[in-house]
Amino acid sequence: MAIDREEFKKLLKEKGLKVTRQRLVVLEVLAENPEEHLTAEEIYERVKADNPDIGLATVYRTVQLLLELELIDRINLDDGFARYEIGDTQERARHRHHHLICLRCGSVSAFQKDMLEALETGVQAALGFRVTDHEVKLYGICKDCSEKEI
Repeated sequence: MAIDREEFKKLLKEKGLKVTRQRLVVLEVLAENPEEHLTAEEIYERVKADNPDIGLATVYRTVQLLLELELIDRINLDDGFARYEIGDTQERARHRHHHLICLRCGSVSAFQKDMLEALETGVQAALGFRVTDHEVKLYGICKDCSEKEI
């Protein structure tokens, strides 16, 4: 994913925040690793390589702030860790990607296609409940593991 520091700066300013190096590097680490779904500790390990003066507590505070501002998303992959990923900065209103979790190797991959719009429309029509977000995790066997079985 291309990193656009100016876009990140603009987003922070729009949210009324100071643009700090810590905030930028956390956003950059998440943007550079969209398929990895990093924990705060993993973000810290990547950040400290180039920024040894940033502490783990700073990363935790930064992640929490960016989460509250809806610049990043927290996901639970049922492994006991809170994981984070950068959302689509152009489409902040709805989280529109889902996760495929392999029960054999533990790999996690994201897919973008949102196939639930018809269901959401039906729920609203039938029950008057307006869905504002959803999270989908599909469990199964990934392509690589399936091919190994053959």
